[in-house]
Amino acid sequence: MSKVALITGAGRRFGYELANDLLDQGYTVYAHYNSSKQGVEQLEQRGAIGLQADFSDIAAIDDMIATVKEQAQHIDLLVNNASCFFNNSDVDDDADKLQAVYAVHAIAPYKLITGLQDVLSTANDGLVINITDIYSDRPSTDYIAYCGAKAALANMTLAFAKSLAPNIRVNAIQPGPILFLPEHDSDHRKQVLAETPLTVEGGLQPMIDTVKFFRDNPFLTGESIKVDGGRALKI
Repeated sequence: MSKVALITGAGRRFGYELANDLLDQGYTVYAHYNSSKQGVEQLEQRGAIGLQADFSDIAAIDDMIATVKEQAQHIDLLVNNASCFFNNSDVDDDADKLQAVYAVHAIAPYKLITGLQDVLSTANDGLVINITDIYSDRPSTDYIAYCGAKAALANMTLAFAKSLAPNIRVNAIQPGPILFLPEHDSDHRKQVLAETPLTVEGGLQPMIDTVKFFRDNPFLTGESIKVDGGRALKI
């Protein structure tokens, strides 16, 4: 029986590369996306199953959960990776963006973990990995809502780890400067790397390796690992 993974935000960056890695390992991969299907179309060509859902709509989350449960008798790995990133002025000027920040980072993971609990338990060692942020416990004053939502996800990681043991393990990864965005100019990149003790952009492979570390060590639950080159030490 092949292993099954559900990755939210699978169309780009870390979600996309993790999905490809799991497909290489023989997993059946459910690849969630919101609006752009570009990366997921490529994953579907490799055998992944694309799932569209706007996480700002609770009914859409419930529909996606129902679809997965109709098709998958078990899930071995759930990665709550979907994200949206808005600064203070964005959420102050647009209530929909404020709602989206908390829906994507807190409500959707809560609904997915609770809604898929029975099929995660069927895997005997079901694993949930929540992608939080180094700012979840060292918040930025420029992204207060985002940091608050990620902090909520970090706290849920601990609570679910306690409540779902021993059948389901729940852990978190706190990424730092893994992969700069195209809009990050050279000055921004230099500043971030100057605040990072290892002084390099991490790339996506360290994140993928950390997923495998959690998967392959069955005695870890309620843990959070910073994959940030040490940047949390300086912010």
